[in-house]
Amino acid sequence: MLDSIKIRLQYLLPKQGLTRLAGWGAERRGAMLTQWVIKAFAWYYKVDMKEAQDPEFSAYPTFNEFFVRPLRDGARPVVSGLDMLCLPADGAVSQLGPITDGKLFQAKGHYYSLEALLAGNYQLAERFKDGLFATTYLAPRDYHRVHMPCDGVLREMIYVPGDLFSVNPLTAANVPNLFARNERVICVFDTEFGPMVQILVGATIVGSIETVWSGTVTPPREGIIKRWTYPAANDEAAITLEKGQEMGRFKLGSTVINLFTANQVAFVPQLSSGTVTRMGAPFAEALRLHAAEPVTSENVI
Repeated sequence: MLDSIKIRLQYLLPKQGLTRLAGWGAERRGAMLTQWVIKAFAWYYKVDMKEAQDPEFSAYPTFNEFFVRPLRDGARPVVSGLDMLCLPADGAVSQLGPITDGKLFQAKGHYYSLEALLAGNYQLAERFKDGLFATTYLAPRDYHRVHMPCDGVLREMIYVPGDLFSVNPLTAANVPNLFARNERVICVFDTEFGPMVQILVGATIVGSIETVWSGTVTPPREGIIKRWTYPAANDEAAITLEKGQEMGRFKLGSTVINLFTANQVAFVPQLSSGTVTRMGAPFAEALRLHAAEPVTSENVI
């Protein structure tokens, strides 16, 4: 009954207005009031400040600065190896697996369209046909900077306006097409493992989505799709990010979705729905085609 009320309220409440108000408040320097809010939040959500670069609450004059706090050096080792990809964020796996018939699994009884997720870009969607997806949910207590799973050259960024439903597991299980209807920033990269997409999904009270190359993408929320294109790797103006490097951040919690093309990578077997993730830990491994053996008198039948 309580869960049903929570879902119904998400349809009824003015999510855009609440988000603007939260974003405004999170940027205010409220001295003792700000410190009280930060401490209360950290206590309620059991935030581990020992991992922060600066563990003292007094180091953060606004709630947003606390929320996007950097981690201390060495807190998240990045998996080594040219064939290994690393997890992009702290959080938990919501779902992961194959993209089947152009659809991604959201939760029991719910699928959503790859083309809808990519804002109707059927050409981009076709590239990921029969590929893999992974959805990572960042809870309020988590570290909220998002990093690169592998080396990549940024080729395109698309801002898609949309709803601001919560993206927690309860909502994912009850709101159809959640990730294809929420606000999101789609980032397309060229990588050694083929094209890769990393999507930052907005949600209720997420005051801002930022990337390291463009700064704040939203707000403002102008209600129109925006698209930016970037040079290829051989251009001196190319934007190249390394595995484990920060690529974006949320000011309040949300979700990251990764897309990989078919037959390029395989997720490590320890990942499944509900698995706790830590940025930098193993995410996937490249599927390398073994070179054919040379034909010799010994191996000819």
